[in-house]
Amino acid sequence: MHNQGKKLRELLSSKEILVAPGAHDALTAKIIEKSGFNAVYMTGYGQAASHLGMPDVGLLSMSEMLARANNFASAVEIPVIADGDTGFGNAINVMRTVRQYELAGVAAIQLEDQVAPKKCGHMTGRQVITIEEMVGKVKAAVETRQNPDLVIIARTDARTVHGIEEAIRRGKAYEEAGADVIFIESPESVEEMKIITSSFKVPVLANMVEGGRSPQLSAPELQALGYDIVIFPTASTYITAQSMKNLMEELKKTGTTKGLIDQMIPFAEFNALIGLNEIRELENKFVLGE
Repeated sequence: MHNQGKKLRELLSSKEILVAPGAHDALTAKIIEKSGFNAVYMTGYGQAASHLGMPDVGLLSMSEMLARANNFASAVEIPVIADGDTGFGNAINVMRTVRQYELAGVAAIQLEDQVAPKKCGHMTGRQVITIEEMVGKVKAAVETRQNPDLVIIARTDARTVHGIEEAIRRGKAYEEAGADVIFIESPESVEEMKIITSSFKVPVLANMVEGGRSPQLSAPELQALGYDIVIFPTASTYITAQSMKNLMEELKKTGTTKGLIDQMIPFAEFNALIGLNEIRELENKFVLGE
C-alpha cells in the first residue's frame, strides 16, 4: 500500500496551498480525484447528512465513520484526510480510533477538542473539553500511530465561545503535544486568520464553510495569508442537495426527468467514471479467462 501520510506531508510542505475539497461519499471523492485535486477531505458533516440524513451533532458512531473512511481510501489514490470528530471518547478511545483509521488507509485523522456529542464547527452552542484532556488525546494519537507519517490534525473549537487568544493558546499546546497540523476553527476576520498563520511552526488549516462564521476567501488569498491547506467541506453536499431538490421538483411537477437530461452525466460517461471499463477488463482476464 502507498504511504499516503508521506504523500500528504510532501503536499503540505509545498509552497503552494493544498486544496482538499470535502466529500460526503466515495463517489464524490472519486470525482474530486478525477478533477485533478491532490487530496480529499472526508467531512463528518457530509457523512452525517448522506449516511443518516441528519445534522452533524455527534450521532455517527466510530464504526460508521470508519466504514466510510475505508470506502474513501479504497475508492481513490489521492490522500484521504478523515474527520475523526472527538475521537469518539477519551484518550483511550482515541487510540482505538487512530489505530482503526490508520488500518483503513487514510493519510490523516482530524481530532477536535469539543465536548461530546460534538457539533459542526460553524454552529453555535459548542463546548470544549479542558486543554489538559485534549493534550492527552493528541499525545495518545501520536503514540498510537504505527506509521510515523500518519498526519495528526488537532482542531480547536475554542474561538466561538472563548475568543481567539484562547484558541491560539490551545493550538500551541496541541502543537507541543505532537500534532502535525493545527486547525483553529471558525476565525471571524482576516485579522484573526493572520494571527493564526503567524502563531505556529507546523502547517495550519483553513476551513471554508459556505454561510459559516469565517470570511469566504479563495485558495490564493488564503495562501497569501500563510495557510498551508484549505478544506471546502460542505460545498459538494450543498450542491448535491440542491441538484437533487431540482430533480425531484421537476419529476413531481412533470412526471418525467426528460427536461433535466442535459444536466445529467451521460450513462456511458458515468460508468467510465466509476470504473466499469476496468472491471470489464478484469472480468475478461480472471472470470472469462480471455
